[in-house]
Amino acid sequence: MRRRGGLLRGVAPALLLAVTFAAGPARGATPRTWAQGPDIRAEVDTTVITVGDRITLTISVDHPAGSRVDWPDSLDLTPFEVLDARAEAPAEAADGAPSSLVLTLTAFEVGELEIPGIPVEVVGPGEERTTLRTSRFHIRVRSVGLDEGGDIREIKGPLSIPRNLLGILLWGLGLLAAVSLGWFLFRRIARGGGPEDAVPALPSRPPHEVALEALARLEASPLLERGEVKEYHIRASEILRVYVEGRFRVPALEMTTLDLTRGMARVGVDPPLLEEFRQYLHRCDMVKFAKDRPGMEASGALLALGRRLVEATVPVVEAPAEEAPADPSGEED
Repeated sequence: MRRRGGLLRGVAPALLLAVTFAAGPARGATPRTWAQGPDIRAEVDTTVITVGDRITLTISVDHPAGSRVDWPDSLDLTPFEVLDARAEAPAEAADGAPSSLVLTLTAFEVGELEIPGIPVEVVGPGEERTTLRTSRFHIRVRSVGLDEGGDIREIKGPLSIPRNLLGILLWGLGLLAAVSLGWFLFRRIARGGGPEDAVPALPSRPPHEVALEALARLEASPLLERGEVKEYHIRASEILRVYVEGRFRVPALEMTTLDLTRGMARVGVDPPLLEEFRQYLHRCDMVKFAKDRPGMEASGALLALGRRLVEATVPVVEAPAEEAPADPSGEED
């Protein structure tokens, strides 16, 4: 925010930062004196809008030399909302010119609405304060969807489908369903059928190697630096789900987090590890579906947890038992 010759931008609706501008005598102009007192003017660019349209309200204050304008800290212009506020002061070389505040407003109610008066303080030497107030403005807000005569258009009924076209559509849908069912049965027969069909095939490489490499690539990616937090957590979730499919033979990519943890419990995963798997996937779900936005540190800690879970569940390969050396004497017991 610049206090002289600057603009006040980026404010939230119904909120203005306090901005103060001072002015002295203008070059080549007769400055306003305290005998004349300060003066305020306000104008709007329109008095009739449609719901959601914008209105520009401009407030100008003529104030004596050596005085300043204190704009309000906050504004409540209900039923109007403040979309933008821009305070303008004269340049240093143009002392004595009026200070201005430009407000962009909108309304989402219909009818005859009113922009209330806005109080503005002018502070003179010795901190003497004079309060001015703008005029009220009556604004007509119209609804959308009006016809040329000003009436709301009637809702059109559903379009009717010709009977011959409806019959063709139904016949086509039935044929598509029959083909899909036939293909499904063919695949089950070709693969031998059985409940094991739902179990994903084992990857060509050990699942833990694939998962650890994928986590390392994600950690080195620029997703977080670019602000793509959601994409980062979607990939983190997929990496662990693919690992669970390969390691525990559970179709994790097709399951919710709750169903996945139940499936892992059925194959004998220890409860403490199961809870950590659930926490990992829950944190990913919160970003994907609940618009949670964790920071860089929390996102990095998530991958560290995923790496530890993979390493903790790597299958233990037992070394083959060594054969006893042959008796050199050749004698049998």
